[in-house]
Amino acid sequence: MEDTAPLILHASAVAVEGRGLLITGASGSGKSSLALELISRGARLVADDRVSAEPLPEGALRLTPPDAIAGRIEARGVGLLALPHEIAHASAVVDLDETETDRLPERHEVVIAGVALPLLRAVESPAFPAMLLAYLHGGRAAP
Repeated sequence: MEDTAPLILHASAVAVEGRGLLITGASGSGKSSLALELISRGARLVADDRVSAEPLPEGALRLTPPDAIAGRIEARGVGLLALPHEIAHASAVVDLDETETDRLPERHEVVIAGVALPLLRAVESPAFPAMLLAYLHGGRAAP
């Protein structure tokens, strides 16, 4: 893969043990809220609102916060919160604009900055944040 400049995405990102989850969706779709819920369950903040996505020569996608917002996340109705943050390699993308309706869905993927990543869709369940954390810890098993 050739060296490419980082891409700034309108997204949020969290990490578990260095495995990054990029959270995408339209403005007001709940990206920061989902990130805060995941953080409350043990994930660490990578970035909120904007994420720098840099493709690496080995085919990974490094997620970092832009300097101006590093360590900050918006909590609507509370304000900007200061949290520890880290850099991560993207392991998956969750798209909050799409809802998954299949019980055992087909695998989906999205390409960001030339890097193919598993794509998950929003699930209407209170367990959705727990599902995402379990995914980051162990990945998806074959049916």
